[in-house]
Order: sequence, then C-alpha cells, then structure tokens
Amino acid sequence: MSLNSKTSSRPAISSNFAIAFSVLVAARLWLSLTDLSNVLKHDQQLSSPLTSFSQLQEGIYLFNHGIDPYSGGSFRHSPLLLSFFATVFPLSRKLASLLWTLTDAAGAWFLVQTWRVRQNVKESQRDALVAALYLLNPYILLPSLALSTSSFANALMLATIMFACRGKSTATLFSLSFLLHLSLSYIVMLLPLLLLLISDPFSHLASPRPTSAYLRKLTPLVGEFALYTVTLTLISTLVAGSWEWIPQTWGATLTLPDLTPNTGMWWYFFTEMFDHFRPFFLMVFNVHLLIYVVPVCIKFQHDPLYATFVLLGILGTFKAYTTLSDPGLFLSMIAIFPETYPYLRHPLVTVLLHLHASLLMPLFHHLWLTQGTGNANFFYASTLVFACANGAALVDSIWAGLRIAIGENVNGYTIVQE
Repeated sequence: MSLNSKTSSRPAISSNFAIAFSVLVAARLWLSLTDLSNVLKHDQQLSSPLTSFSQLQEGIYLFNHGIDPYSGGSFRHSPLLLSFFATVFPLSRKLASLLWTLTDAAGAWFLVQTWRVRQNVKESQRDALVAALYLLNPYILLPSLALSTSSFANALMLATIMFACRGKSTATLFSLSFLLHLSLSYIVMLLPLLLLLISDPFSHLASPRPTSAYLRKLTPLVGEFALYTVTLTLISTLVAGSWEWIPQTWGATLTLPDLTPNTGMWWYFFTEMFDHFRPFFLMVFNVHLLIYVVPVCIKFQHDPLYATFVLLGILGTFKAYTTLSDPGLFLSMIAIFPETYPYLRHPLVTVLLHLHASLLMPLFHHLWLTQGTGNANFFYASTLVFACANGAALVDSIWAGLRIAIGENVNGYTIVQE
C-alpha cells in the first residue's frame, strides 16, 4: 500500500469511528431517558450500599438540611461525591441520565485511547469495536441505567490506566487517589499502575523479560500518591465536618456492616457466621485480595498493563459489595488484548457460564425477595455460578497471557504443565 493510500484511509477510519461512537452514545442516552432507571435503581445486582443512587439522594437531602448523613449508619458514599452533587451538580432525573451517559462515553473513550497507546497508533479500525464492547456490555450498561455510582469508578479507573499508559504520573496518581475515596478496594491497583508508569504499555507477552525499570523510581511516586490521598482525605473531612465518614465508607469495605444481598461472595458467608468468628474471617477475606498483587506483578512484570487487567479481574470477583459492573470492566478490557485470543482454552464454556449466571441471578432474586417462594440459598447459589464464570474468564486470561510466550504448537508437540 502506498503512502498516499495510507494517508487517505486515516480520515475514513476516524470518520467511521466518530459516527459509530456518536450512534452508540445517542442510543445509550435514549435508553437512560426511558423509565428503565426507575425499574432498575433498586436492583441489588446492579448497585450496592456503597453505590446506590437512592442512598446518594438520601445523603444529599440530609446534607442540604444540615444533618450529618454519616451519623445514621446507612449513607456510605464518599464526601467528595456528596459535595459534588450537593453543590456543583444538583441531581435531577434528566441531568442524572445525561451525566451517567457522558460518564460511560468517557469510559469508552479512555478504553479506546488505552488500546491506541498499546498498539502505538493514532487510530485503528478496531476503535469502534473496543468502544462498543464497553458501551454495549450489559454488565456495564445495566448498572449505569440503574444510576449506580460504580459507573464513575469504572470511568475513573479507565482514565487512570490511560494516564499511566501515557506516562502522566501526576494525573495517574491523583485520579487513583480520588478512586480510592470511592472504594478502598482499589488500593490493590497501586503497584501495577506504578510499574506501568516506569515502563511502557506495549505488548511484551510474547517475549517476557525481567523488567529493566529502575525500581527506586517508585519511592517518589508512592510519596506523591500518599500526598494526594492525605489531601483528599482532609478535604473530605472538611466537607463531612468530622471524621465519621471514614468508618462509614472505608470502614464498610473492611468490616461489612451492611449484609444487603449482592452479586459477591461475602454477604451470605457473614450472614451465616457466628459473631465470635467474624473478626478472623474479615481479616482473611481482606488479606485474600492483597495476596495476589505481588505475584501477579512479578509474573507479568514485562507487561504491567496486562497485570493491571488481571488484578481488575481479581478485584471484580473477590472484593466486598460487588455489582455486575465490577467484572464488567474486566470483561470489557479483554478487547484490548487480541493477541491472547488464539490461546484461550475454554472461551465458549466461560460465555455459557456467564449466560447461565445472568439468567439465574435475576430469576432466583425474584423468587426469593419478590414472590417469597425461594430463599437466600437460591440467590447465593446463582452468585456462586457467577463467581465461577468470572473465575473461568480470569484463569483463562492468565493462561493465555502466559501461553503466548511459547508460541504455536509445532510438529504435533503439545505443552503440558510439569
């Protein structure tokens, strides 16, 4: 292909992406303006006590009437969100629909930019597909239609990854600090993002090498992250008027005071547990999330963007108060790693598991809490199927990320694990 033909094809690709992206966002906005939000916003599969729109509205009402929303033990949103919606962007039905749509659009755009940086191109024919796999992902779409604040967390996480891929340390660390105030669980993303800042985002899965990055560069970055976190903590304290917001937000992630059913694996386990065992198993469940960070970062030190992707999958499967949007972010990010597709072992099984879980969860949730003909075991069994589906996608992605370095089978030889 000649240089002129390559140059002429770029405007066409850009135009096609702009049209496709505009259509997707317009369709998403139209859906959000329907009555679906009123139907979905109380669904416990789509929002948790930490992301519920109804609880956010309650906290704003109390805050505007001079009552501390954190004194009642039911409001668990960050003071940063509280101050934003109480002062800068007062909520109304149509404005909320517009804001959540723009948030999803921004998340899709950040994902496309991450894909472009990884491929080291200004644009590609795959851009529209990457955006569509995010905007049309039902695990992303439905929580957003329910006005769950997890949409903000997903978009901010993708923005953080994009900034890290571009080597913008200040923007990366500040956005991660802000994200930490939305959910304490995102602390597990600190190490892979730091490694991404001091290395590069390009694919090295096929040629793994020990990282040559100077690890002492991490020290000032950790200090900068701590500075931003402390600053935002002080701002949050000024907004809330006391330190009571910490046990109600960060503390809720660690101690699980609200046992409202959700798509995760914590709530039923601690509902059935005797109180004197509770502190020990809270420690086990919280440490369980942290033990993956260093091994994953060491194993994928040659490709820290892939390590970030894997840890997002672990976070979306095992953290407290999960909703559909948590594994949805992980599944959408699979779009930017097409080099691993030939090495996936059981993608069909994973898809069928997700289809099975997505049918069982709303059915058993309805039987238990609406009709009263089921019980908690019904719904928890379906969430275990959902966890298996997420685990299958996660394990398969890890296998493919490691297997790609070996290459295709040659002369009938196969690779086995010793």
